[in-house]
Amino acid sequence: MDSSRLPAPPGVDDRWRVSDRLGHQLIRVMRAVERAKAGSVGPDGVERAAYVLLARLVLEGPRRSNALAESVHSDPSTVSRQVAGLVRAGLVERRPDPEDGRATLLAPTDEGLRVFEANRDRRNREIGAMTAHWDEADRVRLAELLEQLAADLEHRHHPATLAPPEAS
Repeated sequence: MDSSRLPAPPGVDDRWRVSDRLGHQLIRVMRAVERAKAGSVGPDGVERAAYVLLARLVLEGPRRSNALAESVHSDPSTVSRQVAGLVRAGLVERRPDPEDGRATLLAPTDEGLRVFEANRDRRNREIGAMTAHWDEADRVRLAELLEQLAADLEHRHHPATLAPPEAS
């Protein structure tokens, strides 16, 4: 049900009503994305969730598993399981850490870079097709507003670790 059809609580202002509308639309977008990604497995049978890790490694460079888990705000054991799948698929490799010979760094392989770029290209073409009828100024403005929203969400929930926007 469209939340605009629900009565507003007494004493709220127009800002609250716009926030209610924004909240409803964000929920619609999140549900549509969830439906599109539901049960989605990428090339080589790797979980879509693991591609977030691959993207971080491509965009931010090699890092230790714990640092990777921290950068995606995830549990280290979950990240470890997902990284194992990426390693098995040949998308990520373990390299010796030059600063500590006992530790390893995770890094994308050439195949991992190729898969990342293919996914990025496919995503960008889908978004381009979906918004082909939009005015380009509106597309640019939406990108700016989403960047601002993402930064505000990251700051609110993880003020000490602002993360760059996701890309995959």
